[in-house]
Amino acid sequence: MAHAGRTRIVLTLGTAQTLAWASTYYLPAILAAPIAAELGISVATVFAAFSVGLVISAFLGTYAGRAIDRFGGRPVLASTNLVFAAGLVGLGLANGPIGLFTAWIVLGAGMAAGLYEAAFATLVRLYGHNARNMITGITLLAGFASTVGWPLSTALEAWIGWRGTCFAWAGLHLLLALPLNLSLPKLIDDTANQPVAIPQPVDAAPQAQPVPVGSAALLSLVFAITWFISTAMAAHLPALLKAGGATVAVALTAGALIGPAQVAGRLLEFGVLRRVHPLISARIAACLHPVGAVSLALFGAPAAIFFALVHGAGNGILTIAKGTLPLVLFGPKGYGERQGLLMVPARLAQALAPWLFGVFMAQYGANALWFSAGIGLVATIALLRLAPVQAS
Repeated sequence: MAHAGRTRIVLTLGTAQTLAWASTYYLPAILAAPIAAELGISVATVFAAFSVGLVISAFLGTYAGRAIDRFGGRPVLASTNLVFAAGLVGLGLANGPIGLFTAWIVLGAGMAAGLYEAAFATLVRLYGHNARNMITGITLLAGFASTVGWPLSTALEAWIGWRGTCFAWAGLHLLLALPLNLSLPKLIDDTANQPVAIPQPVDAAPQAQPVPVGSAALLSLVFAITWFISTAMAAHLPALLKAGGATVAVALTAGALIGPAQVAGRLLEFGVLRRVHPLISARIAACLHPVGAVSLALFGAPAAIFFALVHGAGNGILTIAKGTLPLVLFGPKGYGERQGLLMVPARLAQALAPWLFGVFMAQYGANALWFSAGIGLVATIALLRLAPVQAS
C-alpha cells in the first residue's frame, strides 16, 4: 500500500510538473514569434520579458521553499496553478510591452513555487531521505514537458492563435493541474512544524544540522554553472552545431536527441546509479558536457550526435542531483528554504544564459564551446571538493 501511495504521488506530481513546465518555461520557444509580430515588438523583447520572469522566480524561490517547509507542498503547489492561470490569461490579453512584462512577472512568481524545486521540497517534506527515488520518478515524467508542450503549443497556435493558446494552457491549470495538486497528502495543522509520521527517526531531530557555508557555496556554484550551460544549449544548440559545420539536418537530428538522452540519463540514475552516492553520479554527469564540447570543438560536425547524447544524458542526471544533493549533504530539515537559497544564483544564471552565450557565439562562433566546457570543468572540480557524506 505504501509503495502504491508513493507511485500515485509521483504520477500526480509528475503530470502536474509536465504541465507547469510546458506552459511556462517551454512556451516562448513557440509563441515568441507570433506574439512579437502581433504586438509590433522584437522577438528579443519577448525573451527579455521571459528573463524578467526567471529573475522574479529566483528571488521568490526561498519564500516558496519556506512555505513548503511549514505547510507542506499541497497548498503551495495548488496556489501556483491559480497564479499560472492568471499569468497566462494576462499574457493572452497583452496588447503591448507593459502587459507582456506584467504577465511574465506573474508567471515568474508561479515558477518560483511551482516547478521542480517546489515538487522536490514537497517530497522531502513527506518522506525525508527516502525521497530520492521519487524525485527521480518526477523528473522522468516531466522530462517529456518539451516533447508534449512544443507540439501542443504549435498545434494550438495554428488552430486558435497565440492568445487562444495562452487561454487553453490557463484552462488546463485550472481543470487538470489544480485538482492533481489538491489530491496530494494534506498535512495536519498542529503538526505543520513537525516531520510527517514516516518511519524514519533521523528526521525527528528538533533542530536542523548547521550547513557548512563552504559546501553550500560550492553546491550553489555547481547549480549556477549547470543551469547556465543547460539553458544556453537549449537556446543556441542548432545554431551552434551549424556554426561547427553541421548541416541543418544533422543539427536538427542532434537537437532532437537531447530530450531522449536526458530521459536515458535519468533512467540510468534510477536503475544503476541509485546504488551509489548522488555526489558520485553528479560528478560523472558534470564532466559529460565538457567531454562532449571538447569533442565537438576538435572534430566538428562528425561529433555532433555524440555531443548531443552525452550533454543530454549529463543534463538529465544533474536535474535529479539538484534535488538529491541538498538532501543527502544537508539533511531534510529546512530543505525547502535551503533549496530556494541555493538556487538563486542558478535562476539568475539561467536568465542570463541565452544572451551571454549568444554574445560569445557572435564573437567566437563554435569556439564558444570552449567557454561552456571550461565552466563545466569548474563545476566538476567543485563537486570533487564536496565530501560524499550523508546528513542525518
